[in-house]
Amino acid sequence: MFGSAALAALLVLGLGGTALAGRSGAAASAQADSVAAAEVGALAASAGCGRAPGLASGTRTISSGGQSRSYILRIPANYNQNNPYRLVLGFHWWGGTAVDVDTGQTVQRDVWSYYGLQRLANNSTIFVAPQGIGNGWANSGGSDVTFVDAILAQIEANLCVETTQRFAVGFSYGGAMSYALACARANVFRAVAVYGAPRELSGCSGGTQPIAYFGAHGIGDNIASGRALRDRFVRNNGCTAQNPPEPPGGSLSHRTTTYSGCRAGYPVVWAAFDGGHIAAPQDGAPGDSGSRTWLPGETWNFFTQFGGGTTPPPNPTTPPPNPTTPPPGGTSACRVAVTVNAWNNGLTEDITVTNTGSSAINGWSLVFTLPGGQTITGGWNASYSPTSGQVTARNVSYNGSIAPGASVGIGFQATHTGNSGRPSSFSLNGSTCTIA
Repeated sequence: MFGSAALAALLVLGLGGTALAGRSGAAASAQADSVAAAEVGALAASAGCGRAPGLASGTRTISSGGQSRSYILRIPANYNQNNPYRLVLGFHWWGGTAVDVDTGQTVQRDVWSYYGLQRLANNSTIFVAPQGIGNGWANSGGSDVTFVDAILAQIEANLCVETTQRFAVGFSYGGAMSYALACARANVFRAVAVYGAPRELSGCSGGTQPIAYFGAHGIGDNIASGRALRDRFVRNNGCTAQNPPEPPGGSLSHRTTTYSGCRAGYPVVWAAFDGGHIAAPQDGAPGDSGSRTWLPGETWNFFTQFGGGTTPPPNPTTPPPNPTTPPPGGTSACRVAVTVNAWNNGLTEDITVTNTGSSAINGWSLVFTLPGGQTITGGWNASYSPTSGQVTARNVSYNGSIAPGASVGIGFQATHTGNSGRPSSFSLNGSTCTIA
C-alpha cells in the first residue's frame, strides 16, 4: 500500500524530531478560536441548518495561516438542510493525499473511501478529507490544527452539522493528526480514531482534557508508538490502567479491549492485531483488505455509540421510536439482496432492504436466522440482537423511513465455524421478503 521510500521518510521523521511548536499559531482567526473554546456538550445544530446549502461536494480551497489550503468535501446524496449531520474528517498518511482518502484507491476504490467508513454511513454523515502540505502533517506552530478550525468554520456556516458529532480518523501520520486534535481540540471533537500513529505532532498541545479515544495498532508495527499515545487518554478519561490482551504473533487475528472505569461518555477502546504498519487489517490473512477488514466496522460502532445529537426539526419522514405495526396479514412488501464476503473463520454480510410496496415504511425490524456457528461481532446502520440464532436488526435514528421503491443498506461482521452461508429467509415488520 505504501512505498518503501514513504516508510523510510516516515521513520526518519519519527526519529529525527521535526521542529514542532506547542501551541496553535497566532494567525488563527477569532472565529476559529471561538470554535475551539466551545464546550462540546453545549453545542448543537450549526448555523448552516435551515438554509440552502452553501457548499457542494468536491475539492474546496480555503485560506489558513496565510496559505491556500484545500480539502475534499462529500455531502450525503439525500442532504436535508433541516437535519444536522455527523461530521467525519479523514486524514491521509505521510506521502498520501486527500484523494487517496476520498476514493479509497490505495486499498480498494470506493469500498475503502474514508477508511471504509463512507459505505457504512448510508448518507448519514458529511465526510471531509483535508490535504496536508507536502502530503504530510508537520503541524508546525499548530498550523494544521488551525487549518482544521478554518474547515469547521466554513462547513458549519454553510451546511447543517450536528456540532456534538464531530469525529477525526487517520492512519500513520494521519493518525498523529487525529491525535493532535485529541490534544488541542478535545472540547470540539466528540471522538478520535488513531491508527498506527508514529508520534505526537505538536507535543500534544493542551492534552489534559478527556475525549473518547479509539486506537488500533499492529503488534508487528515497529514504527508506531500507539500504546504510549493511548495511555495519555486512558489517564485523561479516568480509565483503569491495564495492559490489554493482544493476539499472538502468527494468529492473523485481532483483540479489541474496552477499558473499564472510564468517565461516562469518554470510553477508550484498543484494537491490537497481528500485523504491521497497515491501515485495513483483516483476520485470517496478512495485509490490507477493503472488503474484509474489521477495522471500519469497529470504528463506526465506536463513533455512532454517541447517537445523532440533537433531534432534527419536525419532518413527515422522521421515524417513530419503534417500528410501526404492520397491517393485518403482513402486507408490507420488501426485497432483500445479500452479499457475503467470507474468509477462514470470519465474514462480512452486506444487506440491502428495498421497500417494494406502495406505502412508506416508518420504523422497521428485519428478522433472520444465522446459520449455525455464526456469531455477529459488529455491525453498521442497524442494531443487532441477539448475536447468533434468530437475530433482529432494528433501524437506527437516521434510516427508519424507507419510501416506496427506496432501499436501506445495513450489514455486519461475524465469525463462523465453517458455514459462511447467508440466512435462508428475511422478514420485515412481520412480512416475508423476497430474496434477490
